[in-house]
Amino acid sequence: MNTLNSKKKPDITVVLCGQAGQGIQTVERLLTRILKTAGCDVFATKEYMSRVRGGMNSTMIRISDRPVNAFVDRIDVLVPLNKGAISHLGKRISPETIVLGEKEACGDELRDENLFFDVPFTQTAVGIGDKIYSNTVAVGAIIGLLAMEIEVGVDCLRQYFGGKSEEVISKNTEAIKKGYEAVIKLTESNGIKFNIKGNANARSDILVNGAEAVGLGALAGGCNFISSYPMSPSTPVLVFLAQNGRDFGIIAEQAEDEIAAINMAIGAWYAGARAMVGTSGGGFALMVEGLSLAGMLEMPMVIHLGQRPAPATGLPTRTEQADLELALYAGHGEFPRIILAPGKLEDGFYLTQKAFGLADKFQVPVFILTDQYFIDSYYNIAPFKTSNLGVEKHIIQTLNDYKRYALTENGISPRGIPGFGNGFVCVDSDEHDEAGYITEDLELRTKMVDKRLRKLDLIKKEIIPPELIGPDDFRNLVICWGSTYNIVCEAVNNLNRNDTAVLHFKQVYPLHSETGRLINKADKTIVVENNATAQFARLLKIYFGVDVGGKILQYDGLCFAADKLTEKLDSTL
Repeated sequence: MNTLNSKKKPDITVVLCGQAGQGIQTVERLLTRILKTAGCDVFATKEYMSRVRGGMNSTMIRISDRPVNAFVDRIDVLVPLNKGAISHLGKRISPETIVLGEKEACGDELRDENLFFDVPFTQTAVGIGDKIYSNTVAVGAIIGLLAMEIEVGVDCLRQYFGGKSEEVISKNTEAIKKGYEAVIKLTESNGIKFNIKGNANARSDILVNGAEAVGLGALAGGCNFISSYPMSPSTPVLVFLAQNGRDFGIIAEQAEDEIAAINMAIGAWYAGARAMVGTSGGGFALMVEGLSLAGMLEMPMVIHLGQRPAPATGLPTRTEQADLELALYAGHGEFPRIILAPGKLEDGFYLTQKAFGLADKFQVPVFILTDQYFIDSYYNIAPFKTSNLGVEKHIIQTLNDYKRYALTENGISPRGIPGFGNGFVCVDSDEHDEAGYITEDLELRTKMVDKRLRKLDLIKKEIIPPELIGPDDFRNLVICWGSTYNIVCEAVNNLNRNDTAVLHFKQVYPLHSETGRLINKADKTIVVENNATAQFARLLKIYFGVDVGGKILQYDGLCFAADKLTEKLDSTL
């Protein structure tokens, strides 16, 4: 019997690897939906090269009978779809890894210690009618290896291909059954048996990725305009809102460049819309003048900044957390802003919804800081709760004597929009008086700067506090922010120590006043960041004077792996 079974692992990781254009995403989407329908908890994420065809891409699907939501390095089942796949993932393959595929796809890379199931995907597909069905044969083979009910797979397949002809559905049904039957025989003869029993709660969950969570949060926040120039990894949010634009009354504009995109969004807010822009680091660099314009105009703005490795074009399709300081310090001059960084998929929804209310209320730019790992990862979660969510609007009906930039005690001037009332809504990119007209009155200039900055005092009253996961009487504190949440929580949980807790930040600016006290309470602190210079640790030093003792940093373009991070933490604590 294969050693994989005797360990009774709580989850199984299946990795598909092949070239761009081979249909890996089709296998991933179909397989995850089949598994969830069968009652399994699933997690999936991908790593891919920056090319339309060729290269080497892989998708990891994690299957369990309990919630799983983080990337791990371990590969239990590898499905190589072409030559080069095994060498591409060589460092992650162990003697316990089962290889499921065609000998032609493995070449001479197959290792003697790995159990190999030779399943002729292509030959079987050609026998059905076309090699295009080989991916469906692979789906059936994986279901067979996991000993799942084939009927569930067939039902999901029919739904997935529901818009196709009956012939296409019939051929795919035959393909999934043949792949299933081929592997069932092999598992029985090799004594393979997996122990994933399923979880009834998973069936009622929804299956979403980070892009969909952010997009749905934007809808819940009343977003009705998005302007962006496509740039990975932010593009899927633009695509999601564009696809649903007709149903939800959204104008989705693919601008000619990032400068146009942010200026369109500024104009949309000025006219009374609720707008968002999406971009990545290089594109945001072009938006910076527009960001400063929004600061001077005191115009609300929601910016989805999907981080990726830089400088310049960097690694366009990889992940990193290196744009925190860019978001914090971008824009000439001094004006307030808010930076949110979702950790869980639920955060992607609720924080984005909240971002529109914060932007409207305080008339400031609000950042949603994500990355490729967050945007492309998905897992099953309970449906979002929307009953208590409302769209906060802070627009007034103007009178004849309306002054857009009236000096107020709290720094927030009543915001009107053209055509709603009798007042004239004048805005100016130069320093201006209360009515919005250009001025060089230096005393008034000081008052206007002070007025804008006074908003920070109000913003600080609504800061989202950091989340403490673990014992209150901790001695060790692992600090993280944004998309590393699930990875770090699983890694610390694996340590099985009652003296170690996690402190996660989903709002990274301004920071909550309790931050310093919580960190100073620990005997030992470690920060985990997907960048090279520990940017968040530096922020903690600047604003709270605390020095984080340990730093675990990764900046190779890949996310942390929970199992590998466990080893690093264990050797550090």
